[in-house]
Amino acid sequence: MKNNARKSDLSHRYHTRVIANIIYSTLVACLIDVFLVTNLNMLAEYAQRSEHSSALLNMVGQSDVVVVLVYVLIGILAFAVTFLLLQEKSAAYIGRISDAVERISEGDLNTQVEVVGDDEFSSMASNLNKMVEDIRRLMDKERESERTKNELITNVAHDLRTPLTSIIGYLELLSGPVKLNEEMQKKYLDITYKKSKRLQKLIEDLFGFTKLNYGKISMKVSKVDIVKLLSQMLEEFYPNFMEKNLAYELQSNVTAKVITADGNLLARLFDNLINNAIKYGSEGKKIIVKVDATDTVVTVSVTNFGYVIPKEELPLLFEKFYRVEQSRSVNTGGTGLGLAIAKNIVDMHGGTIGVTSDLNGTVFTVKLKVDFDINRENFGSLEDYHEAI
Repeated sequence: MKNNARKSDLSHRYHTRVIANIIYSTLVACLIDVFLVTNLNMLAEYAQRSEHSSALLNMVGQSDVVVVLVYVLIGILAFAVTFLLLQEKSAAYIGRISDAVERISEGDLNTQVEVVGDDEFSSMASNLNKMVEDIRRLMDKERESERTKNELITNVAHDLRTPLTSIIGYLELLSGPVKLNEEMQKKYLDITYKKSKRLQKLIEDLFGFTKLNYGKISMKVSKVDIVKLLSQMLEEFYPNFMEKNLAYELQSNVTAKVITADGNLLARLFDNLINNAIKYGSEGKKIIVKVDATDTVVTVSVTNFGYVIPKEELPLLFEKFYRVEQSRSVNTGGTGLGLAIAKNIVDMHGGTIGVTSDLNGTVFTVKLKVDFDINRENFGSLEDYHEAI
């Protein structure tokens, strides 16, 4: 509606300007004709009384028809010249827009048309610039998608090959001609089992990531009590906490907070964050999950007190297959997809996720809207949504 009103206003102003130019050109033509009527008759009379007469002046002086034709032709010529001069700026602008369209059609996506004034032509130039920018963005996105796909294939091949090679190697030892004692057999079977579980985890994470990243999963939005959800998840992680000798604590400024979200995806999100905290925060002996709810936004933070992540590595944590150097040990066994999946889920809910790490702990912070509208195509940033964030 707003765009239509603007287009209507621009069209009205353009037509008004053209009509004004026509009126102005007509006025100029009339003034020239008046000047000619006054002066040409005087010249004709003077020529008839003097010796300096010419055939044209005598004909003009003697024939009313010729006089009228001369005035009409001069008036038309004056009108045309004046109108063209007044429209020259618009014509030149249209020429620049036409040249730009031709260059764009030849593949030059760096072409920009200077936006001058505020009329239909400036609107056309602005829309053309926007179209070029959108095409360039889509092409960049396509190239990035292709690069990501190739990178994904390379990383997957590497990460699948490593545990698979180990599994095959240990199975060959177990089934080889050399007889192994029971203790060695048990040891190799145990290693093979752990490698198989890691392989299964990697495949599951990869499958989940590709479904989320390429829009192959549909959201099932409902009312979710996020405090209750986190409480249940922490209880389910109790064996993991005990295994790592970790204490845990759930802090909340409300006893319950219902938000609109996909409960299964939120469970996957916080499962990844809590699991990540357990893996890399075991040195700190404690995990804190904190809920801070307002009327419009819920903030959930997961804090571990393990080693400090270097500042330059923090922005890279949510990239697929990225793992900080200390996490590349056999003990952690991360796939490098958990945090990338977490970010995708947060993005699907129109929220934000961030991380800080210092001597006070490594904190992953998720901010979600209380009233999430799945039908909105473009999510506004939470900074615009609520001033408190």
